[in-house]
Amino acid sequence: MDKDLNDRLFRFAIDVMLFLRTIGDNRETGIIKFQLTKSATSGGANYEESQAASSKADFINKVNISLKEIREANYWLRIVRESKINRSENLVKLIRESEELKKILATICKNARGK
Repeated sequence: MDKDLNDRLFRFAIDVMLFLRTIGDNRETGIIKFQLTKSATSGGANYEESQAASSKADFINKVNISLKEIREANYWLRIVRESKINRSENLVKLIRESEELKKILATICKNARGK
């Protein structure tokens, strides 16, 4: 499961970056592109770090950060959709994937805490 999730988070980050190349450049899209790139890539990076955690608490913390970053990426993707910057099928897929990743990461956090 961990390798599959690592791969999904990595693929999500790449897919977001490729998607952002299809969006025009202006002041508002520049901010969105910057924030979305940071959050989409950070989600995977923090999960990757969790795989080498020094303790259970460190693992939970890193996965929780990953969850927060994917939640933020989902937020920015929805901003793109609702502001009609882009409404492509590719955007729909990215939103769907971010929602699935949120659920997976939330479950990992919950299970790791023993709840």
